[in-house]
Amino acid sequence: MADILASLRSLMASQSPPLDALLVPSEDYHQSEYVSARDKRREFVSGFTGSAGLALITKNEARLWTDGRYFLQATQQLSDQWKLMRIGEDPPLDVWMSDNLQKEAAIGIDPWCVSVDTAQRWERAFAKKNQKLVQTSTNLVDEIWKNRPPAEINPAVDHPLEFAGRSVAEKLKALREKLSSEKARGIIITALDEVAWLYNIRGSDVSYSPVVHAFAIVTLNSAFLYVDKRKVSSKVSSSLQANGIEVREYGAVSSDAAMLASNQLDQATGVNFGQNGVCQNDTCDNDLIWVDPASCCYALFSKLDANKVLLQQSPLALAKALKNPVELDGLKNAHIRDGAAVVQYLVWLDKQMQEIYGASGYFLEGEVTSKKIPETMKLTEVSVSDKLEGFRASKEHFRGLSFPTISSVGPNAAIIHYSPQAKTCAELDPNSIYLFDSGAQYLDGTTDITRTVHFGKPSAHEKACYTSVLKGHIALGNARFPNGTNGYSLDILARIPLWRYGLDYRHGTGHGIGSYLNVHEGPHQISFRPQARNVPLQVSMTVTDEPGYYEDGNFGIRLENVLVIKEADTEFNFGDKGYLSFEHITWAPYQIKLIDLSILTPEEIQWLNRYHSKCREILAPYLDKNEMEWLKKATEPHSSFVGHMVAT
Repeated sequence: MADILASLRSLMASQSPPLDALLVPSEDYHQSEYVSARDKRREFVSGFTGSAGLALITKNEARLWTDGRYFLQATQQLSDQWKLMRIGEDPPLDVWMSDNLQKEAAIGIDPWCVSVDTAQRWERAFAKKNQKLVQTSTNLVDEIWKNRPPAEINPAVDHPLEFAGRSVAEKLKALREKLSSEKARGIIITALDEVAWLYNIRGSDVSYSPVVHAFAIVTLNSAFLYVDKRKVSSKVSSSLQANGIEVREYGAVSSDAAMLASNQLDQATGVNFGQNGVCQNDTCDNDLIWVDPASCCYALFSKLDANKVLLQQSPLALAKALKNPVELDGLKNAHIRDGAAVVQYLVWLDKQMQEIYGASGYFLEGEVTSKKIPETMKLTEVSVSDKLEGFRASKEHFRGLSFPTISSVGPNAAIIHYSPQAKTCAELDPNSIYLFDSGAQYLDGTTDITRTVHFGKPSAHEKACYTSVLKGHIALGNARFPNGTNGYSLDILARIPLWRYGLDYRHGTGHGIGSYLNVHEGPHQISFRPQARNVPLQVSMTVTDEPGYYEDGNFGIRLENVLVIKEADTEFNFGDKGYLSFEHITWAPYQIKLIDLSILTPEEIQWLNRYHSKCREILAPYLDKNEMEWLKKATEPHSSFVGHMVAT
């Protein structure tokens, strides 16, 4: 690590002007959350493997900023060459640089790896001391990364209408109408999931996300896909051409952005003005180029006339989040098959923990019967997560995992985004909590579920914490709220039961889910973060419900279901706003053994009984006799529940 920093500092000094600092973001050219192996530059320089973080290297310091999900992980992974900066507790990066770097300092950045709004925010902060953000002509990390993974040539594939639900022609028509209404004549689309969604294509360029490394430009009259042409088969090329989409090489997006700015792109294609679009004559007064400041890189923005740019959230972000009926049906079906896989996994794991470790198991609270276990029989966080993947892989339409499985025992469960590695991961422990957060990509939907279990005797404290998390989970899932409500307003519902005991968690409570796309999808979210105010929750959006509690060095608890937003059937309709509610589409039991029944209200017990009853009913066709017997036992009303059992 010291050699990497020394090499970077030498390269920084050789630049013109010499750089006083270098910023290394986590993102790729598309501002992606999850990036391909060759784009993990921040991980390469710092050793920190979390998905979110920003590295700053100065002449004599190295600092890494990350959020609360990763504080513990970063502490463990960063060498003594680095200092961890905790977002929300330490000064923000732009403030720290403005305050600590000298006047007129030159701060380097690869303009392809930073968004417009981030770059502009930094420039405003730096202006106070005449500091300058310098766009490097090459990526300095790439220059010293000797064994950088090569670019992979993975094929792009059509995403059939039977799963997509809307044709490319429909999506392009709606997009062009939106451009016209905003006085824009074109849009540069940089987010990988938006390109995939718009053109109904999928790929495998990024692990866990079925996307293709590509840009798109759409004007009122033409459409382009910028991609390594070796990835595009004649079949995919034909379907793109049938929708008026021209395929160009990935690197051509830079020059084409400049041509778009000078209004020469359409003329260069030879298209007849108005053949595909909204404007039907050459008097069309649309003159703006639309770019999303959060996802468009600074390099492409710099090719445009800033006075003629519409800096606004991409219209595709909301369009993609509002699932059509085909997508909703697909998501529900995918979650049923996924729930069956999770139950099969729990049945298997329960048996293994009893047979190998002498655990009392999923249902009983007995002391562990100690056994001497042969090395070949030991269960690890990785070996059991591989087994879970196997259960999922047997299901129809399975295409892979949707993110690296968080399979975590005891203290590791307190690391919010823990990623077990085969050589260093922990062995399963019947005396400790086990948390698994996992999901899959199916052709008809993307899944994400978290359950927390204990195969021995949980402590009263662990039960109280689990039950508080469950109460928050139930409270959010049962919420009814008027149209126009955002996720910032609802986030508190999941935290109140924890706050009662002075507990909390350092992550948001809910994110959108893609339709065979990214597992984390905006533009909406349920969170304490200010950006959760930006977009109201709307009918047909998906969102997770995942409160948690994490005790460093001891255990972690999280419960997560995917919800669909629907219209609520309320008795009244104050203000004629219309009211909304949530529908659960995730199906797997909550462990009764971990629940302190005295803390639950009758209404919460009633909800739990209804949910468990639906689990039995919905998953039954996918389970064998033994698995179904286990599920019946896992979901039957506890003796304390009987008086509260209601019809489903």
